[in-house]
Amino acid sequence: MIPVAEARARILAAFTALPAETVALPDALGRVLAEPVVARLTQPPFDAAAMDGWAVRAADVAEARADHPVTLRRIGESAAGHAFSGRVGPGEAVRIFTGAPLPAGADAVVMQEDCTADARTVRIGRAVVAGRFVRHAGFDFAAGQELLPKSRRLTARDVALAAGANVPWLAVHRRPRVAVLATGDEIALPGDPLGPSQIVSTNALGLCALVTTQGGVAHNLGIARDTAESVAAMAAGATGCDLLVTTGGAAQGDYDLVRDVLADKGVSLDVHAIAMRPGKAVMFGRAGSVPLLGLPGNPVSTGVTALLFLRPVLRLLQGLSPDEDAGPVRARLAVALKANDRREDYLRATLATGADGGLTVTPFARQDSAITSLYAQADCLIRRAAHAPPASPGEMVEILSLSGGALNP
Repeated sequence: MIPVAEARARILAAFTALPAETVALPDALGRVLAEPVVARLTQPPFDAAAMDGWAVRAADVAEARADHPVTLRRIGESAAGHAFSGRVGPGEAVRIFTGAPLPAGADAVVMQEDCTADARTVRIGRAVVAGRFVRHAGFDFAAGQELLPKSRRLTARDVALAAGANVPWLAVHRRPRVAVLATGDEIALPGDPLGPSQIVSTNALGLCALVTTQGGVAHNLGIARDTAESVAAMAAGATGCDLLVTTGGAAQGDYDLVRDVLADKGVSLDVHAIAMRPGKAVMFGRAGSVPLLGLPGNPVSTGVTALLFLRPVLRLLQGLSPDEDAGPVRARLAVALKANDRREDYLRATLATGADGGLTVTPFARQDSAITSLYAQADCLIRRAAHAPPASPGEMVEILSLSGGALNP
């Protein structure tokens, strides 16, 4: 068995970011930029009003007070999309609305609440300085300015910003195409009749969902039966994909055929058996031109190993750092833990906020790798190093979040 860190390094070394493609802005949510987004215009493109009110020359209203208003002659109106075409001269004012261009000659806006107007004049009851309530040209950004860096996964806010910068097309990394193959005579698809010795298949659907939430395109190849012919035929469906992920058949039992069948097809394995719990039976290699990641059959083992090995690969293929978090996250143990053995341990756990505002983590009492209900309820995994000593309540431990999703806005 090899350590988790070594296995992860070997797996990630086999991948590089996928090439770029151009997509329309409405289709860019969740995609990762292959090139920066650069503004094609200046925003705002002109000096604009930040408030509804009156565009004035600040010098004309320098002495204005509520009890001693200054009277100006109104000469027109400037609304969004309908600029005033004239010029504001001494003693003049223009009715103006938020976002409208500031007329030539004016250098400030007085809020409408401080003004009283009739058909010919406006009385200004508050002095303003030049620039008051004016958004100058380029107040937001300027043409040629980089607004979004490459290797950024686009959120809804990013899409809105690119739209405001008049960028209709974006260069993004191609989405990873991932084929998922479940194996085993004992599993059936949800809704299908179950034989006396069968259970419902969960792994393939869960893996496809993970691929989708991480920005990839999942291709569910179905269920291969426990024959060499079935495994080989269905694995061939991964042709043209960037990765084949199998679940089950990676251990060393009589019916664990994936390893042996693919080896007969020329697959070379770089990783097999990792010193971790759950999920020791992980293999990685290449099936012809398609990289192969073989995950265990127990559903929690599949989920944990997918988190540790598949998710980083998907991020890397899209031009992201394999690590989603900036650094280790730590929480305070709520219960004692026994000393660990030679395998790195990942305990399913829940999080709570303590009275001091810090995170408290509680592992489930049952950690069997077949208990999917508790895995669904878990907030995080407690990572325990190989040979870790006993841990007492209140001790800080490293946790891995299970709640991250690439499509979050």
